[in-house]
Amino acid sequence: MAQAQAQEDAPMQQEEDMVGGPTPIQALENAGIGATDIKKLVEGGFHTVESVAYVPKKHLLAIRGISEQKADKIVGEASKMVNLGFTTATEFHQRRAEIIQLSTGSSELDKLLQGGIETGSITEIYGEFRTGKSQLCHTMAVTCQLPIDQGGGEGKCLYIDTEGTFRPERLVDIAQRYGLCAEDVMDNVAYARAYNSDHQMKLLAQASAMMAESRYALLVVDSATALFRTDYSGRGELSARQISLAQFLRALLRIADEFGVAVVITNQVVAQVDGASMFASNPIKPIGGNIMAHASTTRLALRKGRGETRICKVADSPCLPESEATFSINGDGVGDAKD
Repeated sequence: MAQAQAQEDAPMQQEEDMVGGPTPIQALENAGIGATDIKKLVEGGFHTVESVAYVPKKHLLAIRGISEQKADKIVGEASKMVNLGFTTATEFHQRRAEIIQLSTGSSELDKLLQGGIETGSITEIYGEFRTGKSQLCHTMAVTCQLPIDQGGGEGKCLYIDTEGTFRPERLVDIAQRYGLCAEDVMDNVAYARAYNSDHQMKLLAQASAMMAESRYALLVVDSATALFRTDYSGRGELSARQISLAQFLRALLRIADEFGVAVVITNQVVAQVDGASMFASNPIKPIGGNIMAHASTTRLALRKGRGETRICKVADSPCLPESEATFSINGDGVGDAKD
């Protein structure tokens, strides 16, 4: 009797778990899309109904075996399941009030960001070497696993490393600070090293598949631009670099929209050598140009302070004022600056 009741409750529990999350691509089968076509979509990198609804039709047509007629039907059915129309500002405001924010490890930095790093959007962190970009990423790889009432997201972290700066031993130190089991923390961080810009793009496709299977709260790319900077050199390849970078950033934004994860990317800087730099208060600027600036929802500029102290400035945000906060890099991760 109890076993039968448990079997009846199982589907209900699965439905409850899916509330607020992405809809599995298999749901299209109930809308009349064949299992064979769904398998083709999965092989093409589409794992949720949202992923189908958000892309242009030509991306579906690029999949072998998907005709224009089939693509129209798939897009039509996906559009019925995902709200792509207008909504009131009141409803959108209510949805924004439910957005989870992830702690950076520093209460001063969290205060500057009005709660922490926002989920469902891209946050870019840029600065010179040794300003704490990778340290912030390591700290957030742990804090995202904390309960929501402690500034976490109760989810796993997916970490794409392009510069070889990821150090799991740092996660152990930070986990001890929060009283977490170091082995569990490291098991909840999926790590991949990207070796070129094409590989970096392929890893995002794998990331989508993993996020469709399990709950993730954070996606880190450290750094997002390093490989594009070396794979494309000179003015002759500048246009191709910017197009590839724009496609990568668009894929990141799609993941943030689709799965509601916080996307944190780090960016390198370059020194300005033109005449205007003589009169600029800060002669360095982030690379990637306007494409990078437009893709990022929030841009944070880091610079060095005294000793282990670092200064974070909100360089661009749709809702945060331009202001600064001081934090420090400690043995157990990013924390508040000591007086």
